[in-house]
Amino acid sequence: MRPIESSAELYAHAIALEREAAERYAQFAQRMKDEGRDDLAALFGTLARQEGEHLETLERRTEGVALPELRGSQYKWLDSGPPESGARELVFRLMTPRQALAIALYAEQRAQAFFEHAYWSAGSGGARAGEGDGRRGERARRAGGARAGGDAGAGAAFHPDIRKVRQACTSTS
Repeated sequence: MRPIESSAELYAHAIALEREAAERYAQFAQRMKDEGRDDLAALFGTLARQEGEHLETLERRTEGVALPELRGSQYKWLDSGPPESGARELVFRLMTPRQALAIALYAEQRAQAFFEHAYWSAGSGGARAGEGDGRRGERARRAGGARAGGDAGAGAAFHPDIRKVRQACTSTS
């Protein structure tokens, strides 16, 4: 992973992660509801709402900020094709509850790795050199904080969404 060069870039990545998570969790919730798995539908529905709240928080923080464009497929959970693609529909029809949880867990682990990378690389080069204000680490913690449900230490903090998905993985057959 290359260092994040600016606060705007950090927020752009965080927003892309949250948007994808909110959309996928909502789709997974509907799929589990269709399968009669109300327990998992509720879990994925809760996660979709939480990710949507994280997204709204980040969007409020970046109101009026010019964010860089990112590669469109960088944070896609399944594929980077158009949403009407037959392959995506087939995946959703054939996906088992355990597979949905595995996909979600992998995506949450990737998100956590990104925020940890942003946190630990915040003190070196990158945005600090470009901005000259020495607050890059705080910005990484704040952008990640939206994921963790607050403003403090998100880069190194335990990610609550991962805990919920892991718990569901261990209790689902």
